[in-house]
Amino acid sequence: MSRHPTETARGVLEIEAAALTRLANELPACFDSVVEMLLTISGRIIVSGMGKSGHVAAKMAATFASTGSPAQTVHPGEASHGDLGMITPNDAVILISNSGETKELADMIAHCARFSVPLVAMTRKAASTLGQAADHVLLMPDAPEACAIGMAPTTSTTMAMALGDALAVAMMKHRGFDRANFAAFHPGGTLGAQLLRVAAVMHKGDELPVVGPDTPMSEVLLTMSQKGFGVAALIEDGRLAGIITDGDLRRNMDGLMARSAGQVATRDPMTTTPDTLLLEALGQMNTHKRTVLLVTDGPQLVGLIHIHDALRAGVA
Repeated sequence: MSRHPTETARGVLEIEAAALTRLANELPACFDSVVEMLLTISGRIIVSGMGKSGHVAAKMAATFASTGSPAQTVHPGEASHGDLGMITPNDAVILISNSGETKELADMIAHCARFSVPLVAMTRKAASTLGQAADHVLLMPDAPEACAIGMAPTTSTTMAMALGDALAVAMMKHRGFDRANFAAFHPGGTLGAQLLRVAAVMHKGDELPVVGPDTPMSEVLLTMSQKGFGVAALIEDGRLAGIITDGDLRRNMDGLMARSAGQVATRDPMTTTPDTLLLEALGQMNTHKRTVLLVTDGPQLVGLIHIHDALRAGVA
């Protein structure tokens, strides 16, 4: 072995990083036109390629779909055996081929021409069969592959994937696609947990430990015990007026049972809102060493979250 694996790895990354820098500096002139076209179609973005380009196409379509641009992949081989029917004149097609001469794409190219389906080529050679047939050519720099023999798709697929990300993010920004939209498409896993709102997990209604200012502390303690959150919310004239915690009980231990909730409660308690990201609410609790946050809508108490609710939801 002539080179240490670490040196080889560093060399690969440097070659691909240089290619991405060059791609950024030589962004295809038609990039804006492609984004505009993809934003105006009423159908889907069809992405395809053969071999490694096919894997890039699958990732690209998934990224488009998850950021507000409906998309799917069509395998070139399957396209020639009926799946061309998935491609309609309302769609746009992006075909990925480093050489632009991938023979398996021929039927898809012909289909686009026959039915006037907008065709975008993502290739290194504008004069190739694919490049000449396309309505738009997203030309990638003629950068060397990073493999030892200069043939395995490495740099070329990295550039194609990055260019796909650039398209997706540009369309995402143009659509005003925000975190709420993103959450709608990512309800599961870590991403879904991070994008949950407080309203999704908060306790409400009869679950809330609510007391009035004149409630005797004996009843307050019973409410705190029954509801199981270790706190009680003080409601006065229909508005949240304070909170009673274990700390308040300790500070008022002398003569506690002779007092009322209004005399013991801490006024102006820390709160959050139903629309707050659960991740942000957890950060608030950690920062201020709280295990419970009251949830308000204006002056009204509408819910309560415990730190365990956030942890159970996968936010950590």
